[in-house]
Amino acid sequence: MTISPSASIDQNAPGLRIGLFGGTFDPPHVGHLVTAVNVMHALKLDQVILMVANVPWQKEGSRAITPVQDRFAMVEAAVAAVPGLVVGDTEIHTGGPSYTVDTLRSLRLQNPEYVNATFFTIVGDDAAAGVPTWERFQELTELTRLVVVDRPGAPVALSTDIDWIRVEVPRLDVSSTDLRSRFTDGRPLDYLITQPVLGVIRERSLYSLPIGAQA
Repeated sequence: MTISPSASIDQNAPGLRIGLFGGTFDPPHVGHLVTAVNVMHALKLDQVILMVANVPWQKEGSRAITPVQDRFAMVEAAVAAVPGLVVGDTEIHTGGPSYTVDTLRSLRLQNPEYVNATFFTIVGDDAAAGVPTWERFQELTELTRLVVVDRPGAPVALSTDIDWIRVEVPRLDVSSTDLRSRFTDGRPLDYLITQPVLGVIRERSLYSLPIGAQA
């Protein structure tokens, strides 16, 4: 893995170093976990929060989204045995559309251990180009460092107005869209979704997978 040499990172700054990795996680898969643990290692983060979006405004209306409590349960199962990864429910409790700038403020207000923390918001290379369109973007850049995940050999061109931290992680072409299709048409899910997550999917009969069915 590599980190952009132009990134200015003070790893001796006081307070915790917290990664914020938001998503719909519908469902969470090995690509999410690989990204989280590699960024955590590269930036020497104390913790990475996989924050479950309550209403992902970028996707709202484009397709049916699995109920948020089910998505939270899947992420909770995914990170349970991974040191340093935790599931976040701040956006669920806040309700309504999920905006990263509000989430960052809420995390500091509601958690004393985060008051002096340095936050690193992790985005995929496919989403990074759209970050300047996010709600209250300028305020966002004052609250967090922005981390873009690059795939080997294919760094994306991004706005030079943002002081990006670029972290290269292994290329895993896994998408939640493809996984939802696999549940429907019966293609293999082996090694794409962890067994704890598959257990939640079976228990709750998500993605049209009946209880007891083999994934």
